[in-house]
Amino acid sequence: MCEILNRIWSRPRGEWTRVVRKELPAVAAQVVEELQRSTPAFSAVSRRIGTEAARTAVEQALLLTLGLRPAPDAEHPRIPQQRRKPARVVTPMPGTRARQALFAALADDRCIPADVLAELAAQAGWPLPRRVRAVVLAGAGTGDAPVPAPHLVPPPSPQLTSQLAAALGQGLPGTVEADLCLLIPDPGPRARPALEAALDAALGGRPAAVGHSVPVAEAAASLRWARRLLGLGAAVCGPAERVAFVDDHLSDLLVLQDESLARALSARWLRPLDDLTPRQSERLEVTLLAWLESGGAPEAARTLNVHPQTVRYRLRQIEKLFGPAMREPHSRFELELALRSRRLMARARLLRSRAHGSARALGAAVHPMGAAGRAARVNGL
Repeated sequence: MCEILNRIWSRPRGEWTRVVRKELPAVAAQVVEELQRSTPAFSAVSRRIGTEAARTAVEQALLLTLGLRPAPDAEHPRIPQQRRKPARVVTPMPGTRARQALFAALADDRCIPADVLAELAAQAGWPLPRRVRAVVLAGAGTGDAPVPAPHLVPPPSPQLTSQLAAALGQGLPGTVEADLCLLIPDPGPRARPALEAALDAALGGRPAAVGHSVPVAEAAASLRWARRLLGLGAAVCGPAERVAFVDDHLSDLLVLQDESLARALSARWLRPLDDLTPRQSERLEVTLLAWLESGGAPEAARTLNVHPQTVRYRLRQIEKLFGPAMREPHSRFELELALRSRRLMARARLLRSRAHGSARALGAAVHPMGAAGRAARVNGL
């Protein structure tokens, strides 16, 4: 191969195309020989269509890759086009390894051919459902949500994932960046109470997230958003929501999809509040968001547990600050997005700071005190 490249580069630049066309058949022959030796699937295909036809196909592919037009078909033998049973596309493997490979294929964002998925599913003994949901388990310290003490809830184990798969029926376990996950056939919206009960019983109070229902070929999307929801934790989920469903937090996940854009949106639309004190700004923000979400002053007052007249007074202040934007539907929509994103990001920051503070306090508690520390303790410091 190096000799061929040297012969090409030794010629003037204007002759490279001609030399490439002249040398490419030899390159294609070497590629075919190496693929026949190292790739069983390619070897089976080349035996079926013939080595010369395989070399021609590789040569044409190389020409297209280099941006050159393949030569007319008359100069090359035609590749047989008769209908035959397709060659096996997946190397046979044990069931456990096939299940791992199937999960990896479904968790990959790249498009995997349907025949590859079908072959892997047959070897794994896991019939491909029409639609699936992802279940992601939380370990200690996952995301921003507070989790029980480690001695109360041990880290998730593959055994737990297998038990969960057995409890839910037809589950396909796997890992994504050390997160234990499970793909389950979507039971449909009517079966959600039974799914929640099965998860609660199997998890024993451990936090988990359930992705949205997707076609089986798009399982990676359900996994991605379930992991995102679990990472956000209590920033979007209630404190008692141990098993969170992506379906219940679609708008929050959409708002927080890109925090940089969310901050830019908040900075643009909430700039009139910058000159107020933090307390005044917070009071007007919660009032405006409650009014936008509920649609009226009495409803906002009930949400905030204040008198309706208080809400009306604050709304007059808000209208002076924001002007005509309060009466334009598009502006009101973006204002609500900005307020919701600011609230969610502030909640996430607060939870992260609390988690870091707890970690520092725990580290300080377990550090042994040296002689100086004991002396300071005795002296009352």
